[in-house]
This record gives sequence, C-alpha cells and structure tokens, in this order.
Amino acid sequence: MAGFLLHQGAVVLCVHGGQASPTAPNPRVALTGMPAATIVAPWMVAGCPGIPAVPIPPCVTGQWLTGTVRVTSMGMPLVVQSGSAITAPGGVPLLPVSMQTRVTAM
Repeated sequence: MAGFLLHQGAVVLCVHGGQASPTAPNPRVALTGMPAATIVAPWMVAGCPGIPAVPIPPCVTGQWLTGTVRVTSMGMPLVVQSGSAITAPGGVPLLPVSMQTRVTAM
C-alpha cells in the first residue's frame, strides 16, 4: 500500500503513548531536511508506561515489519505510513501520528 514516508522527525507512538524514534536513520534520503527511516534498524521507545494493572511491561524497542516495496535506499526498504511495526517486549503496534506529507511511496 502507498503512504507517506517517515523520517527522523516523524511522531510515532506505541499504543500506550510512548514516543518512538529511529536509531539509525538513512542520511542519503532527506525528507523535509531530515534523514529518512528504513525498516532495517530498530526504533527506540521512550516514555511508555505499559499497563501496570495488567502486567504488560513498557515498550522499549520497535521494529517495522513491512515498508516500501518499490522504493528503496541503499537496497533497504523505507518506513511508510501504511507499514506495520511491533514493539518489544509488549508486542503492540507502533502508530505513525504525524509525518511529512510531500513524498509518498509504495
């Protein structure tokens, strides 16, 4: 599916409200002046409270499972808004909330 590409400045949250950011953005592709994100490197999640009432631990990292299929950078698929990601150790999805809206890809 097509969607907007995500970059280092995109707002991505886990379902508990923790802020996710890419650990190794790709500097060869700039989106609104910031490096694009690839699905290869994990994302770090900060500020996730988890759910203490139900023993669900806070999210620490996230990994994108699907990304672009037609557009790559240095042979790696890019993170796209319509892609899917899962966090560890909680196993919940990452949700793109705000991203650049000029470049789309499949």
